Amino acid sequence: MPFITITLLEGRGVDYISSVSNGINSAVIETMGFPTDDLYQVVHQVNQECLQYQDRNEDRVMMHLVMRSGRPNKAKQAFYKKVVQNLSDNPGIKPENIFITITENHDVDFSFKDGVAQFVV
Repeated sequence: MPFITITLLEGRGVDYISSVSNGINSAVIETMGFPTDDLYQVVHQVNQECLQYQDRNEDRVMMHLVMRSGRPNKAKQAFYKKVVQNLSDNPGIKPENIFITITENHDVDFSFKDGVAQFVV
């Protein structure tokens, strides 16, 4: 159940956004064993100056996953590889232009609704 923030360059259409979103989500499910209905994403589109990634000026994406701690390093590494493969295939983002970071937290750090930390009740 990662919460994923995805940042893209502005002006991308619905199909492009869906390709990125679906490519990331399918990688999460395949490599880290999350349920198929765990979809928590926010997609931001920003201008060139607001998406700084070293000297890259072509199409690029940055994503930040926040998830419960405990996934093994091998699962994370498989996730990185699968995301790059998916986004390279569709919508065609170069692998070197994909930035991924993961932050882990604890069960009490999530509330899905009703002001309750569902993982600890």
